[in-house]
Amino acid sequence: MTIMIVGGPNARTDYHINPTPELFFQYRGSMLLRVVDPVLAKSGDGEPEAEASFKDIAIREGDVFLLPGGTPHNPIRFEDTVGLVVELSRPGGVSDGLRWYCQVCRRVVFETQVADLGEGLKGAVKAFAESEERRRCGGCGTLCDVVPAGVVQP
Repeated sequence: MTIMIVGGPNARTDYHINPTPELFFQYRGSMLLRVVDPVLAKSGDGEPEAEASFKDIAIREGDVFLLPGGTPHNPIRFEDTVGLVVELSRPGGVSDGLRWYCQVCRRVVFETQVADLGEGLKGAVKAFAESEERRRCGGCGTLCDVVPAGVVQP
């Protein structure tokens, strides 16, 4: 088990995909947890009938929130905020995912796996930010942001 005390601010556009659940406790201030809620309905051929749903979850001071494993999420922390995050140990050989979505059409723009999030996150975010090829949406051609735009603290 990993217990992290995380302070703000942070400004990333990647969505973390942890194979295990994550527990968030907001000690001071509020944070915004952006999540992608996949549509579970399938058509007759097994393909999803609709796009995934993007949602913003406000986690306010004193709140506890349990995020199911496998849920793509982007924690946005603001200045002078402190939260506690508890993650279960990953099963052997299981890695964390990092995924970027187009802010215009919501398609997946780039995805990578990291064996150790603590060591791999910074390098993955930097590699995305420095590559127009990785940031360019194959669907609509948008050059994706590396810093979230227009985020309001709940």
